[in-house]
Amino acid sequence: MSARFLLLFVFACTTVQAAPVAPVSAKTAAKAAIRNLTLRQKIAQLIIATSYGEVPRRRSAEFVRLHHAVVELGVGGLIVINNVDRTGVRNAQPYEMITFLNSMQKLSRLPLIVGADFERGASMRVSNTTKYPHNMAFNAADDLGATWQLGAATAREARALGVHWIFAPVADVNNNPDNPIINIRSFGQQPNEVAAHVTAFIEGAHSDPSNPILLCAKHFPGHGDTAVDSHMGMARIDASRERMDLVELVPFRAAIASKVDSIMTAHMAVPAIEPEEIPATVSSNVMTKLLKDELKFQGLVTTDAMDMQGLSKLFSPGEAAVRALEAGVDILLMPKNPDAVILAVENAIQSKRLSLARIEASVEKLLTAKVQLGLFKNRYVSTEVAAGVLDQPEDAAKAQIVANHAVALFKNTSLNNNEKLVPLRNAGNACFYILAERRFTQQGFQFMDEMGKLAPTAYQVLLDPTMLQGALDEALEKSKTCEVIVTAAFVTVAAYRGDTVLPGNFTALLQGFIKTGNPVVLISLGNPYLLRSFPDVAAYLTTYSPTVMSESAAARAVVGEIPITGRMVVSIPK
Repeated sequence: MSARFLLLFVFACTTVQAAPVAPVSAKTAAKAAIRNLTLRQKIAQLIIATSYGEVPRRRSAEFVRLHHAVVELGVGGLIVINNVDRTGVRNAQPYEMITFLNSMQKLSRLPLIVGADFERGASMRVSNTTKYPHNMAFNAADDLGATWQLGAATAREARALGVHWIFAPVADVNNNPDNPIINIRSFGQQPNEVAAHVTAFIEGAHSDPSNPILLCAKHFPGHGDTAVDSHMGMARIDASRERMDLVELVPFRAAIASKVDSIMTAHMAVPAIEPEEIPATVSSNVMTKLLKDELKFQGLVTTDAMDMQGLSKLFSPGEAAVRALEAGVDILLMPKNPDAVILAVENAIQSKRLSLARIEASVEKLLTAKVQLGLFKNRYVSTEVAAGVLDQPEDAAKAQIVANHAVALFKNTSLNNNEKLVPLRNAGNACFYILAERRFTQQGFQFMDEMGKLAPTAYQVLLDPTMLQGALDEALEKSKTCEVIVTAAFVTVAAYRGDTVLPGNFTALLQGFIKTGNPVVLISLGNPYLLRSFPDVAAYLTTYSPTVMSESAAARAVVGEIPITGRMVVSIPK
């Protein structure tokens, strides 16, 4: 090769390398994808359908439903929720869930976005993942660093499972002791404290740019000062706009400042902002004028589950969807009838009630998010990778530390020698009654195992509300011989429950314990306001959470194995 030819060759190669192709922006890629969609397919992209993270039998009704939603309708994504059967709530198994989501991704023309309510980590919906206490425990432990770690670990486990959209953090300020659905899901009752933990969670989850994730602050404009479960009816907040600026909106402003990706609506009336008696979900005063125009939020806006009765009692699935889109919502989460939704929105466009541009703007937002998440390059996840990410010992250790530090002592009677009742001086002479909420449950097992090690001679019994009255009478009779009666009561927050009181005849049983005259120590594993119903107990502790690490912390705290350092992050009337 001559020197002149070699020079030309080198020059040519150098010229090619010096002119790289400009990267396509996420919005440009999203717009290109939209052009290939029919009107019905565009509408379907705005629907997030329900799934359980379980592989259904090919000929089952569940598979037919999913196949129709993903293949025939072309929904934009799935949400993984708990399955419920006669034994109670059932979480998905992680590797089965990965298999299921990969199979759904393979069926779908466009990549699916997958969401889940990982408010306290993936363990809220998926077994064999790191278990964390509820949000209020993090505030009680006074540990913003732990909340940051929760966000980071949740994002890491979510992406390993094939979940891209975490419907968390909860930005509600729980300042109503009668709230049956937010309660310990909130970080607390002080707006600035809730805002600080919301910010910490967002920053932690967004801390690894190689592991992008969408977050969702909820439930706008604030579901804390309500007494109705919006799964069962339309909740209502009667606060003035001035009070909402000082309380409810504070964490949402913080979330927006921290660049939260999305915000979820609340199915609740807000007369200070929307004079009509309709849910915020379908109010343009709330969704557009307040959230978008005033608070300047430009991210994705999603409804809360559209099958909840706070919305579905008022409107048909199709009408609810059209009204939500009119109000300014982008994403329709869990509508009862996706076919009816698509038809209703299609008709609304044809009648000029909705514009095509309005729909395409929301579709562009969602597809842009999918591009930024890398789903158009790789929509699948690996069980092998997940095995190295899920349920790491160091994450579990951090979660246990939070649970330990969260245990709070609201009341503690002095004994005759001026010593306090708690920690117990002689736990071996005490009787421990564990009140589980359901018959088929693991509640209380960890507490009893821990107590068996700490006080092996102590009397322990696990009771559930389905037991015959004779068994409860026997428990009450035994308590008369106990030096101290310790009652560990589980009171969790659950959809469609409607309250946070003791189930069955447990209230009468606990009142019976108090009437024996023996000192009663009440430990609330969950609802911290339980003391309102039993003000005459000698001592009262709360863990702000019913999870297994909180059980362990409660057992160790009541006997003095660990110090009781939790903050009182709620005030209890009376």
